[in-house]
Amino acid sequence: MLYIFHLLSHLLYSLFSLQCPRSPTTPPSYPLAVRNPYLSAWLPGDRVQHLPSASPQFWTGQELTWSVIVRVDGQAYSLMGVDEHGDVQLPAAVVQHADFTATQSTFRLSTGRLSWTLAFLSPVSPANHLRQSLPFSYLTVTVHGSANEIQIYTDIDGRWTGRAGDSDRALHYNDRDALAVYSLFLKNRDNLTYAEDSDMALWGEAVLAARSSAGSTVSFASGPVTAVRTQFVAGGRLTDTDLPWAGDEGVVGLAHDLGAVKGSRSVTFAVGYVREKAINYLGEAYTGYYRARYPSTAEAVAFFLDDYDEARSEAKRLDEQLARKATAAAGSKYAEILALSTRQAYGGIDLTIPEATRDTNDVLAFIKELSSDGNINTVDVIMPAFPIYYVLDPEYIRLLLEPVLRYLAAGRWRHPYVIHDLGAHYPNATGHDDQNAEPMPVEESGNLLILVLAHARATGDPHWAWQYTDLLRRYADYLVANGLNIPFQLSSNDAAGPLANETNLAIKAAVGLRAFGTLFGEEKYSRIASQYARSLFDHGLATDPSHSHFVLQYPHKPASWKIPYNLYPDVLLGLHTFPPDAYRMTRDFFSSSSSSSSSSSSSSAVRGPYGVPLDHRQDWAKSDWNMWLAATFGPGDAQTQFVDDLWSFMTNGKHSWPFSDRYLARGRRAGLPVLCRARPTVGGHFAILAWDGPGSLSHKEL
Repeated sequence: MLYIFHLLSHLLYSLFSLQCPRSPTTPPSYPLAVRNPYLSAWLPGDRVQHLPSASPQFWTGQELTWSVIVRVDGQAYSLMGVDEHGDVQLPAAVVQHADFTATQSTFRLSTGRLSWTLAFLSPVSPANHLRQSLPFSYLTVTVHGSANEIQIYTDIDGRWTGRAGDSDRALHYNDRDALAVYSLFLKNRDNLTYAEDSDMALWGEAVLAARSSAGSTVSFASGPVTAVRTQFVAGGRLTDTDLPWAGDEGVVGLAHDLGAVKGSRSVTFAVGYVREKAINYLGEAYTGYYRARYPSTAEAVAFFLDDYDEARSEAKRLDEQLARKATAAAGSKYAEILALSTRQAYGGIDLTIPEATRDTNDVLAFIKELSSDGNINTVDVIMPAFPIYYVLDPEYIRLLLEPVLRYLAAGRWRHPYVIHDLGAHYPNATGHDDQNAEPMPVEESGNLLILVLAHARATGDPHWAWQYTDLLRRYADYLVANGLNIPFQLSSNDAAGPLANETNLAIKAAVGLRAFGTLFGEEKYSRIASQYARSLFDHGLATDPSHSHFVLQYPHKPASWKIPYNLYPDVLLGLHTFPPDAYRMTRDFFSSSSSSSSSSSSSSAVRGPYGVPLDHRQDWAKSDWNMWLAATFGPGDAQTQFVDDLWSFMTNGKHSWPFSDRYLARGRRAGLPVLCRARPTVGGHFAILAWDGPGSLSHKEL
């Protein structure tokens, strides 16, 4: 009889879940616990219909065990992550619905007469440094209906600590003041400080926690996955014992016993990854901001669970206001793009203070260049992402640039241009005293000058920038000498290779010089910026002969083109380096369905099914640059086209990576991502919304 019950359950699950409705749409991957580069768990979109047996993944694609099992009047069901071919075979809940907002991914399921909600909340609260810095995420399980006995269980496995297949793990259980906390870590982690394996941290600890309450009691167990889950399935509680560890087959589990339920009841778990030494900044350990108030993991996770109601309320306000404002700015598709981008944009950042002093007046933010070489505080990662900071909390521009500027001001980087990054690999922000950082001289110098002006404009406070006046002038002088006659060098899009006299770099140099001149009141630099702009546009140095578009490279490249996304900060910051005709020309060219004679091949299309490629040589596009260009155009058909293109890529069902910012816009494999996933550069998607003004979704409104 039990076998028949299981079979019928599986058939019903297959029938209904294949048609599971999604709202607002189906993303390539749902963010589950996305808080920093090492707490980044996702559920591929093509696994949702199989949620009861589906495993989440780390952002790079490594499988993670994270299960949810419920027990109703003695009968257990799988809601998430129980392999249907494993030793513990359970009837699967039926997946009814899946949706996501900027801060939360939610899945609704049913088991007979009861329905269930799994809500994965990763707070986005940049102005609240305490809340934003906590390296935990919420899982709330809600039951709707009535039953005599309800129990809810979740577990995670050793792969959350990195090094799959490594059985050399240890765990610690702490039960105090009704708080149950499991910490799971590698035994030799003290020898692995600041070390990674496949982008996973090796020196911290994975955390699973829950709190007992008047309406529920929490039990715990660890050991082989089959043994631990069998305890729960058989009796509805765990045995409060730790069995011998079992390598990748080992789990730590917690279970809530709710007793009788009538109506709706919820329980909340916390999952996280903690590093006491979070960042190595020039040889000094920096730790999470939260440790100034909560120095131990138990204290921090206790506060995190206690903060749930306020964090959820703030998240709901952010979700609603972002959806409303984004829809008003560029339509419902744009709102969906921003909803999927938000957690990812902040999920590449650690917010820190010095470990030795815990001084909250010395806050620094560090960002990882995910999916490429793992550099830390890459200036041309901060640059494309900056629209989300501009909208949500402009102070993050300063927090991310300050570590770089301190290093540059110390004179340890001796080149006359801005450094590319602050360290070859996260979390080691140790600089490049060997002078061998990836060289992007005009790119990074222009970026820095533009970003410091953006911060001053957005906050109304130029004093931070002013303390670096002499340093910044040095980089402005580099652009004076090299911004129009540009030596052979890379731009931000290094995969496209280096060029001399690349038009888009020259545009950046001109805008950067105008930014410096405007901020510091030095007319000389603004005048040179205008001269550059006149040469590039008015005199046609960087346009085709018919003055229909900017070319990729000048002079003598009339058949080429590239997205001139560096026009965006000129417009956003009201610098007027280039005249309105330059923007109209660009809008008309890229809103056309093809470039006809302007392309490198006279019949080649500029726009593909999923947007406009980076330049005439490529099939791949960058989502951030497409949105920058769309924002440059302002409201209208051209902007709508770019938004529709990106939304089409996001929802095409051809891939299951966390939102990729680099993908094939045209060609035989159009619609597939290329190399990049989970990058914080999707903050650039906020470029259109930035027109609402700096801080337009700040904590003051929430």
